[in-house]
Amino acid sequence: MWSNPDSLRALRRAAPLLILLALAGCLGGGESAEALAARREAEGKAVGGACRHAGRAIEDCFALNKRADKAAVFAGWREMNDYMRDNKVETVAPQGAPAPAESAAKAEAATPSVPTEAPAKPAAKAARKTAS
Repeated sequence: MWSNPDSLRALRRAAPLLILLALAGCLGGGESAEALAARREAEGKAVGGACRHAGRAIEDCFALNKRADKAAVFAGWREMNDYMRDNKVETVAPQGAPAPAESAAKAEAATPSVPTEAPAKPAAKAARKTAS
């Protein structure tokens, strides 16, 4: 059967094409646009709910999670707010990095508010001026 050189040549030409077709089925296109959008929304809602449970303001939540979808984060924050209010759930103090507004306020409170004075002129320079 394979003794015919023409059929062997045809098989050699068709083999790479057949391998590419087989691999294309394995690699698939990944996630569909709908699945990707649903995953991003679910992640945003989870982030928003976690921020509300930690007692963070929505603005701090947006600042800490710049890559998350803001509409989904707000929806999750609002859902958790309603749930916490209805079930009388208290907030849990966050264990991670402080919110940007909180850290700026703490840094400002830690630094003393001493007015800065102009540096005094060196004595040698002042002596030269008086000598002239």
